[in-house]
Amino acid sequence: MTDVEIALARRAVLGEGPTWDAATGRLLWVDILACEVHSYDPSTGADTVRTTPQHVGAAKPRASGGLVVNLRDGVGLYDPDGSFRWLAEWPEEGRRGNDAAVSPAGELWAGTMRYDEAPGGGRLRRVTPDGKVTTVLNDVTVSNGIAWSPDGRLMYYVDTPTRRIDVFENDDRRVFAHVPGLPDGLTVDADGCVWVALWGGGRVLRYTPAGVLDRAVEIPARQTTACAFGGPGLRDLYITTATTGAPADDAHAGSLFVLPDAGQGLPTRPFPA
Repeated sequence: MTDVEIALARRAVLGEGPTWDAATGRLLWVDILACEVHSYDPSTGADTVRTTPQHVGAAKPRASGGLVVNLRDGVGLYDPDGSFRWLAEWPEEGRRGNDAAVSPAGELWAGTMRYDEAPGGGRLRRVTPDGKVTTVLNDVTVSNGIAWSPDGRLMYYVDTPTRRIDVFENDDRRVFAHVPGLPDGLTVDADGCVWVALWGGGRVLRYTPAGVLDRAVEIPARQTTACAFGGPGLRDLYITTATTGAPADDAHAGSLFVLPDAGQGLPTRPFPA
């Protein structure tokens, strides 16, 4: 079985949100607390950095070029020329943006959390390309991984302290899987399997569409945060990590890892704004 490799040796404070941008052939990822959006080119090893005006929970490609970003005080847009503007603002004292994802319908589902992780202090909102905001959940703690099944019918969602992955089908929410640890970011592959990173667990777990754990991938960094497929053919699984909360002797904390030929990923949906 192929071993995990270090794709990019970094000391990210809170690496998160890997997303493959097919238009550029690069992997987008963020360092939340460093206010950085990274763009990693696996063909050259180059990693370029854009500094954001606030803590950045997620960055996703736009169909027109540029980025949509989930910031501390709302969702913003970067145009291809680098100019910035707000799409939706919701400043809330003590809260910041966290994970986000673009739905099959072209909406950005954007999560928030309190800096102190107080129970029920986070939100999950849905933002349309014209800036209309709908609050979907208003009592989550650490709004985290969001992804859809290959047919777009199911949405998987993590509120980390619950130690489970939930699944939404229409208006019905149910438990998909109880997780042995703290689930963080997740992704879904072309077979409908759900891959989830374990915060503080140094692992990525894969669950079958039936919610059965069938694979565990050990990562040589304790604070694993999120995972996504990328690279040629979307065959490689990239994993972000953090130095925040990592042991002092965790030499690879904050690095970007890759598991080559891990499976078959799904194409990233660009935000159509």
